Amino acid sequence: MKNIFKKLFLSLLVLAFALQSCDDFGDTNIDPLSANEINPDFQFSFLQLRVSGERYENWRTVLIYSSTMIQHLAALPTYWSGDKYLYNAQYSGSLMERCYQQQVLQSVDLINTLENKLAAGEEVANKLAAARIWRVAMFHRITDLYGDVPYSEAGKAYLEGIDFPSYDPQSEIYADMLKELEEACAQFDAGQPTYGSADFIYGGDIDKWKKYGYSLMLRLGMRMTKVDPTAAESWVKKAIAGGVMDSQDDSAKVPHTDGPEGINRNGIGEVWLADNSQKMSKTFIDWMEANNDPRLDAISYVPNGTAQKGLPNGYDATTIKEFLGLDPTAELDMGQFSAVNTSLVTTASPMIFMFYSEVEFLLAEAAARGWGGDAATHYNAGVRAAMKQYGDLFDASAAVADADVDAYLAAHPFDGSMRMIGQQHWAANFLNEYEAYANYRRSGFPELVPVDYPGNVTSGKIPRRLAYFEGERANNPDKLDEALQRQGMPSAFNQMLTVPMWWDKQ
Repeated sequence: MKNIFKKLFLSLLVLAFALQSCDDFGDTNIDPLSANEINPDFQFSFLQLRVSGERYENWRTVLIYSSTMIQHLAALPTYWSGDKYLYNAQYSGSLMERCYQQQVLQSVDLINTLENKLAAGEEVANKLAAARIWRVAMFHRITDLYGDVPYSEAGKAYLEGIDFPSYDPQSEIYADMLKELEEACAQFDAGQPTYGSADFIYGGDIDKWKKYGYSLMLRLGMRMTKVDPTAAESWVKKAIAGGVMDSQDDSAKVPHTDGPEGINRNGIGEVWLADNSQKMSKTFIDWMEANNDPRLDAISYVPNGTAQKGLPNGYDATTIKEFLGLDPTAELDMGQFSAVNTSLVTTASPMIFMFYSEVEFLLAEAAARGWGGDAATHYNAGVRAAMKQYGDLFDASAAVADADVDAYLAAHPFDGSMRMIGQQHWAANFLNEYEAYANYRRSGFPELVPVDYPGNVTSGKIPRRLAYFEGERANNPDKLDEALQRQGMPSAFNQMLTVPMWWDKQ
């Protein structure tokens, strides 16, 4: 894999250089690829790494906000805004900022290029299908964090002269993403070429891409269970019939490599090199301890060698001493709090977009709703996959023995409840924090206790979304205001976090 990264590095530098001047959403009335047509294989490689993300957005939206709001991680510094329900403009809008600067533009251009080649008779059906699925993977993260966002007109300033893209309603974005997944999965052709080794995720394996496409369909279908249960059931059944992930090897992940090569490094791993203030949340540690969960000592450790002890969310360096019963002048030993197994968060760790275990929990929930299958079978398969995934996909130091999984399942038989599925789903998405946060808002599980840090902007409620990138107030004000009015949202960015989005029906 390292050799593949090295071979592609110079080509990716060309792409990065071509795009470096596109600094905001509207600065796209320039042909970023005017010098030469970029090889779609290199462009797809670049896009996979770009969507995986750099330290900038992974630090801000993945870790500082998503992981702490979902109480997988906790941190004392006040710049860890999500831990305390504070508003930080740069951090909240960082994924939106970065995605529209480069990822969306690259995705639109790649798909346009491949559609033109297909129309000209070239055999690019498999490349186009994979690019369409990857576009959905990119966009559904954006809309699930922000609600209505530029979608149908996004990234089309050069191609169609649209400098100020409209914000599409989330319901329409979902409808189109599901359509795209259905069409893309049907478009694959075993007789045509693939991206081959330029595809870092599946190495050009179209069967795995189809499973990923249908698994995304399953995820998006289940996202609509509260707002449109009829459509949700229809799409879920269609996904299952198409064929979803059925093994750990099907998990969707972008591999990374150590070294000085920018986006080739895992952005979350880069955060661990720069910031060691994040610890395992007390909520997560307590839950694993209460259930005698064998993952506890696999995914976390205690730096000072004492018993596992999570850091509670919603505290700072001063208030935590009061919580612990310490004198205000006492030195705080941060080594007493459980930390993430460092082998899971290196610069060469994979970036997860979908664990196979998630698919099993979605299938368990679908079965519990009466949509087909056996809920207990899928639940047990999900627990087993979730307990094995860190050792299988990340590092052997996080391995959990089969005997330990067997003992856990025997001690915790499935009781048929959505609560039990939801709790395991939450635990399984550790290190896939965007999805953990989204599924929590959709399912309501686990029943997290909100924090009430002084000065928080949510009145002590867990945020239901992130606020838009504030640069849009200057770059695209009319379309932003239309979206705010349509969603019943306040114009003040720091007041947006408590407004549920379309699928987040309370």
